[in-house]
Amino acid sequence: MSAMPQRALGPFTVSAIGLGCMNLDHAYGPAASEADGERLLLQALDAGYTLLDTATLYGSGRNEERLGRVLAQHRQRYTLASKCGMAIVPVDGKPQRVIDGRPSTLRQQCEDSLRRLQTDVIDLYYLHRWDKRVPIEDSVGALADLVRQGKIRCIGLSEVSAATLRKAHAVHPIAAVQTEYSLWTRNAEIAVLDACRELGVTFVAFSPVGRGFLCDTLHDTQSLDAKDIRRAMPRFTAAHWPTNVALLDAYRVMAQEAACTPAQLALAWLLHRAPHIVPIPGTTQRQHLLDNAAAAQLSLSAAQMDQLEALINHATVSGPRYDAHTSQEVDTESFDCVHS
Repeated sequence: MSAMPQRALGPFTVSAIGLGCMNLDHAYGPAASEADGERLLLQALDAGYTLLDTATLYGSGRNEERLGRVLAQHRQRYTLASKCGMAIVPVDGKPQRVIDGRPSTLRQQCEDSLRRLQTDVIDLYYLHRWDKRVPIEDSVGALADLVRQGKIRCIGLSEVSAATLRKAHAVHPIAAVQTEYSLWTRNAEIAVLDACRELGVTFVAFSPVGRGFLCDTLHDTQSLDAKDIRRAMPRFTAAHWPTNVALLDAYRVMAQEAACTPAQLALAWLLHRAPHIVPIPGTTQRQHLLDNAAAAQLSLSAAQMDQLEALINHATVSGPRYDAHTSQEVDTESFDCVHS
């Protein structure tokens, strides 16, 4: 296949579509086997992916360990992104997901990530969630210290509002903001996309195919693994799923007319939205890996873009993206707030 187009991310030039590595160890069912995970990561490099994204959280560090084992000897071939500030830790003897943005915690998590990843420096290190008990200036200040120490090369933020981005950027330049963005999750269009463009910050879109919805392969949510996090997400529940899945009939026709897969259509839409957007779909399957990369070569007309945006948007999708508890953990602008 031809080389993937490139986009800027901070001081780096990366593939226009990156690889989210979470799926190999976290969130959507059983972890990939050692052999399958190794095969997929090496295939990603061969397919032209040069941005790989992981986190302390994923698999309680196992995802970082996997990347370290497989890719340490290929370190010069890709830009490495990881995240701190959210981890699985024991609370009253039980493992729980905890958001902790204290400087001491971020420093320790960075040391742990460097060890697991078998590298001396992480290219892009995100604050996975803003811990609202800690001023964003303090958390970013700790990350700025890690830049000065040569342990990370640049700083990112995840799931933050435009206002929080501006506060953080005043402390130290922010290279990237990573937030969910796809046809069916459009909150970034309220303010943060424009703020990123204004400040020269790359917008990294996670869940760019709507957690599988826009792949048009999930039609019965009861088939999801018992531990799949989508079972607790409102849009996949019985109250909202029938409305959402009904959108796929017309969407499927659009993909056929564009001579691409539904997932490729979703990724191409994101790339056409703005040049400072880099989607990072995740997968455990080689064919999906190749299909996703090929989406960077697709060309959509203005009419196709308008048609897609009119079909799937915050007004036509049923249900919030997170439950009430998780919604309180993020710091992004909401259409619910705009409409209230």
